[in-house]
Amino acid sequence: MKYWLMKSEPDVFSFEDLKKRPKKTEPWNGVRNYQARNFMRDQMKPGDLILFYHSSCKIPGVAGIGRVHSLPYPDETQFQSKSEYYDPKSKKDNPIWFLVDVSFEEDLKKFVPLEEIKKYQLLSQMRLLQKGNRLSIMPVTEEEFLFIKNLGN
Repeated sequence: MKYWLMKSEPDVFSFEDLKKRPKKTEPWNGVRNYQARNFMRDQMKPGDLILFYHSSCKIPGVAGIGRVHSLPYPDETQFQSKSEYYDPKSKKDNPIWFLVDVSFEEDLKKFVPLEEIKKYQLLSQMRLLQKGNRLSIMPVTEEEFLFIKNLGN
């Protein structure tokens, strides 16, 4: 099993939105960064756990725990000309962009703000905290995952 941090802007799609979806599951579409895409396409497997992170908001941080729910498959929004995620270079027989379905796993008792995450030496090497790292999807170690989960509980 692997562990991930996946960022979403809460005014676009929040952890609460995920919990309200049918079967508490949603395709993680719209990723248009090759490295983030590669993580989903090449490394994510059903059962992997996710720190669901709210970004680009007043107080960024970890809002809850999710789980990878599916194997990767082509992101259909790349083929939809009216979609903001449309990519004219992508073809059905040779898709560029992939996604996984993400499902709700567990609430945290409290939101874990980025400022709190920054306080701990054990978390100092997280990709999230590295200068210039703006990836929307990144691996975390099991130790980092469990530490942040414990902060939230």
